[in-house]
Amino acid sequence: MPCLTIFGKMFRYWLTDGMTQQARSSDLGRERSARSSRHRASQDLKAARLKLTRGTATPEVDYEMLAMFVRNERSAAPTLWALAFIFSLASMFWAPKSEATLWLLIVVGAKMGLLEICRRFSALDPSDVDVRIWRKRFILAETISGIAWAGFALVGMFSNPAGETASASHVFLFASLMVVLAIRMTFASPVLSVLYVGTLPMTFAVVVRLVTIGDPFSLALAAMATGVHAYFLTLAKGLNSTARAMIEYRAQKDLLISELEEEKLMSDEARRRAESANKAKSRFLATMSHELRTPLNAIMGFSEVMRDQVMGPLENPQYREYSKNIHDSGQHLLNLINEILDLSRIEAGKYDLSEDAIHLADVADDCYRLLRLRVQAKGLEVVEHYEPNLPQIWADQRAMRQICLNLMSNALKFTPRGGRIVLTASSLGDGGQCFSVRDNGPGIPSDEIPKVLQAFGQGSLAHETAEGGTGLGLPIVKNLIELHGGTLELKSELRKGTEAIVTLPKTRVLTSVPPLQPLGQERHRMSA
Repeated sequence: MPCLTIFGKMFRYWLTDGMTQQARSSDLGRERSARSSRHRASQDLKAARLKLTRGTATPEVDYEMLAMFVRNERSAAPTLWALAFIFSLASMFWAPKSEATLWLLIVVGAKMGLLEICRRFSALDPSDVDVRIWRKRFILAETISGIAWAGFALVGMFSNPAGETASASHVFLFASLMVVLAIRMTFASPVLSVLYVGTLPMTFAVVVRLVTIGDPFSLALAAMATGVHAYFLTLAKGLNSTARAMIEYRAQKDLLISELEEEKLMSDEARRRAESANKAKSRFLATMSHELRTPLNAIMGFSEVMRDQVMGPLENPQYREYSKNIHDSGQHLLNLINEILDLSRIEAGKYDLSEDAIHLADVADDCYRLLRLRVQAKGLEVVEHYEPNLPQIWADQRAMRQICLNLMSNALKFTPRGGRIVLTASSLGDGGQCFSVRDNGPGIPSDEIPKVLQAFGQGSLAHETAEGGTGLGLPIVKNLIELHGGTLELKSELRKGTEAIVTLPKTRVLTSVPPLQPLGQERHRMSA
């Protein structure tokens, strides 16, 4: 029956493992597909970023520039209408009212046509916009509007005003050109082609009218108008570059945000898988510890009975040796299971400290007494240096005992026969306490110290000189002392030995509080 039970459990684990392997294969397939999708998305993001970095125009950037122009035009429409109305009123001083009114109506009509195109553009979804077609529409509408504004140079051209009025009209015409150029440069700079067709007609008309007058003052104004127009175009190019760079930087920011979101999703998925794996590991260890301990206790119990010949003598001495080996192997396996479970509980954050006031030197001395027989068997010299009157510490006695036992056991393993081990418990200058174990064993190379502090990690010389071990002693010590807020430090010199130092912080040391009033003082006061 026991054999059938064991085979039944083995079959169950084999079946569960097979199902787990199938699920794992399915998960691997999904993970490969997700990884491939993430790789393609990453490549697309890199290509888009490279294109933006190199300044290459993209439909998205061109659309944003058109959208910026449309927003500017719609917001500036009342200002331009008011400006056209002022120009029309001012021109009535040297031109017939009919010409000024007609010009105003033409400008308003052209502007309304441009605003209607802007409204239709804003009503469309960005994905439905063909940038090239809409740019041509804006250029055509702005050309009509520019020609309409250029008509201001013709208002009153044939009315022949008086000398001072004529000079004033010429100056006002030049000033109006400057104002229109400044406004159009500000609002139409996102699309330079639109700016060109909107400002060149008026500048050309003003320059032609000033040149046709022929006097030096008018020629100077015409030259200034040409130079100012060129200057405003240069400024407009700078504004256009700034706007385009702003859009590109915003696109890069959006790309970075999308990448960060993708990385966050990947990290969340990795964390979820890690948590799931950790839970599966905990369940597996809990189940296997129970399943292994039950037959292991039977193996150790029966082998101990056979080794001690409780049920009767074993005639063949080889059998007694075998039973002893079975019991020792079972004990080693049980210790390994306990260490793995302890380390798993610590890493999972489920190791609860049962803290109490203890003396560090007493714990170290008790651990040494437990190992005294092993020390004598190897002929080692153990020197104890415990500082007298050490204050108590607030710690988990079981954890501190395990720390001391693990460090002493390591020293016993790695110290050759006839070697020397020094145990020290003392206070520190900052108010903390420390416990150290120093041996004169083979030592640890400096590049292997991080390795021996990892689970199942062992130094290269340990395999040649030490007894069998699992490589879990030091990681357990490191994790247990960190739970107390302390540290583990390894000092080693090759072929000269190793010193392991466990340090507890000042907050763990219990200091005695002096009495508020000296003893006997109250009685003295009462008698007085």
